[in-house]
Amino acid sequence: METGESAGGPGGPDGQGIRFGCASFNQDSTSLALGTKTGYKLFSLTTVEKLDCIHESAETPDVYIVERLFSSSLVVVVSHAMPQRMNIYHFKKGTEICNYSYPNNILSVRLNRQRLMVCLEDSIYIHNIKDMKLLKTLLNTPSNPSGLCALSINHSNSYLAYPGSATIGEIIVYDANNLSTVTMIPAHDSPLAALTFNGSATKLASASERGTVIRVFSIPEGLRLFEFRRGMKRYVSISSLSFSPDGQFLCASSNTETVHIFKLEQLGPSGEDEAATWSAYVGKMFSAASSYLPAQVSGMMSQDRAFATVHLLMSSQRNVCTLAVIQKLPRLLVATDDGQLFIYNVDPQDGGECMLAHKHRLFGVDDDQGEGTESEGSEVTGPAQTYPSYAATAALPASGPVTATLTGYSEDGGAVKGEVIPEHEFAAGPVCLDDENEFPPINWCRDGTGGGQGRRS
Repeated sequence: METGESAGGPGGPDGQGIRFGCASFNQDSTSLALGTKTGYKLFSLTTVEKLDCIHESAETPDVYIVERLFSSSLVVVVSHAMPQRMNIYHFKKGTEICNYSYPNNILSVRLNRQRLMVCLEDSIYIHNIKDMKLLKTLLNTPSNPSGLCALSINHSNSYLAYPGSATIGEIIVYDANNLSTVTMIPAHDSPLAALTFNGSATKLASASERGTVIRVFSIPEGLRLFEFRRGMKRYVSISSLSFSPDGQFLCASSNTETVHIFKLEQLGPSGEDEAATWSAYVGKMFSAASSYLPAQVSGMMSQDRAFATVHLLMSSQRNVCTLAVIQKLPRLLVATDDGQLFIYNVDPQDGGECMLAHKHRLFGVDDDQGEGTESEGSEVTGPAQTYPSYAATAALPASGPVTATLTGYSEDGGAVKGEVIPEHEFAAGPVCLDDENEFPPINWCRDGTGGGQGRRS
């Protein structure tokens, strides 16, 4: 699941102890991407004990944005050397698919299988990811110096969320498929700090710069569904929000040492909680009484505490977190700006303090490998694995028996000759990456039509 935030950015630190400019999990949390001082690295997250570096590039220095499209070979890279230019690579073949330049510095990039978004401080560019055609430019958006935005990973309804104000926490929800505004959500009193969609794009979570309250809204209606309190003692900077793959949990990390996991309790058809617990009863009682109390008091009473927590070794570290299923068990992953990846076990029944399952160093050699909980992830290890194809994991089933037999593309396995790939639900032709016809087409980008400035519409 895409986190919507990264541990770095265009204003990233240049300190000697920090060796990478950004960290981001891909859309389904099966891969971790790092932007480094010399290029970028991609790690596979298929096991807890072993962290495989599946690709390392040293061609582009000072990378501060790197985003991978699910488990495909398509990677988007932006560097401090050319902060107004976005490069798209086929990393398995070491080729550039295309590049685009924009009038100002690129602050963030989001992508799913249908759309690619480029966020500048006061505008957002929407591309069709099949051919990189610029579909729409949202001009004069409220000042957004952090490049905060979120794109749903479900391409059948590619919702884009971005700040609707620079002074209060308004959220604009935009339909990137139909290129129209869906709704505006008055989410917080303070400016926004974090946004993320769940996997089915039916919920949107947000946090403000105060960092005390996290709210979850229904999409596309924009109705408030849940409200969670991260803490009351101090304001914090929430750096990352991420839903679990099933949408039942939401994790939040900040500049403190605590990572919170909240549980989204589901209601049955009758409106009753599926599990009749004491906390659920008290919650109903508070909800019923809230209409008789001042808004500030009722708001406090309606907020739930964390279901589970993790206490990191250090605070004030930039980090990015995600919830994933690895080896059939729920895990919390936290990548920190000192070059470490922590993997925790999550108890989906009882919650509580999560136990550390493994710690990986993303650079260099471990100082204490003998402890058995650390491993180096800087080199490719183990034999080549066979992964599900793009057809099996990405393309939706066709409405009829129509298929196209093409040179196929395996998301983590490279080119697979003669594989049958169903037609994409929205794309004009088959979704594939192959040697002759890149996605987007390499010849389209090489003839000079795809490498110029982002056009305004």
